Amino acid sequence: MDIATPAGMLLGMVLLIVSIVLAGGMSGIVSFIDVPSLMIVVGGTLAATLVRYPLANVIGVIGIIMKTIFIKLNSPQEEMQRLIEYAKIARREGLLALENQVANVKNAFLAKGIQLLVDGTDADGLRSILGSEIDQVRQRHSVGKGIMESMGAAAPAFGMLGTLIGLVLMLKSLDDPSKIGGGMATALITTFYGVLLANLFCLPMGGKLDLRSKEEALVKELVLEGIVAIQSGDAPNLVEEKLKSFLAPKERKEKKIEDLKSKIREKQ
Repeated sequence: MDIATPAGMLLGMVLLIVSIVLAGGMSGIVSFIDVPSLMIVVGGTLAATLVRYPLANVIGVIGIIMKTIFIKLNSPQEEMQRLIEYAKIARREGLLALENQVANVKNAFLAKGIQLLVDGTDADGLRSILGSEIDQVRQRHSVGKGIMESMGAAAPAFGMLGTLIGLVLMLKSLDDPSKIGGGMATALITTFYGVLLANLFCLPMGGKLDLRSKEEALVKELVLEGIVAIQSGDAPNLVEEKLKSFLAPKERKEKKIEDLKSKIREKQ
């Protein structure tokens, strides 16, 4: 689970509420609750999003967000280690021996690659099939990112629209000065809702989807290269060197230290 996403949103809301209470007391919170303003911002943002994107994509982005928050991706180091082990098995017992490993693989993409490998798919076929799946993942995440960014752009606009509506209604009651202050406050709340929705939820979530998309694509590309290397009959050490190119320099250094420690333990 990615604790940073819900923690960041919760922290933002808590700090906001505390600031309002410190400035205006508990009664200040009530001043920031306005159902018509909320309907204009949230309803208008959803309506604009539905105009721009198909309903299936808008509904589907909910699942993408849930996966982003609650499903933890395997690290590149973990997948690299698995592929090195599979390379050792294939080198020692042949590619067909990997069929026994498919049932134990939790990563569906890796399991599919191993199954294609066992079925005798050549390198070009592996790159075509698995590469197409990587492209589809990028496309789905790109749509999800686009929806969140679209909502992030629409929310402040509808906040301003709500403010204009509030100002028009306020100006109509200028004959009663006692209503001007409350009317102005109500008019500005829609802008507050729009800015909050965009900058604490929609835009950050769009950025998180983009980051997670790149991370997932990196892991899948690493798996693809590892599967192709095993199919080509490369030695485990060569497979490892090829896959290290997907790791950051710091991660490669950590991997070397771990390998050195394991060799020392084996000698002891």
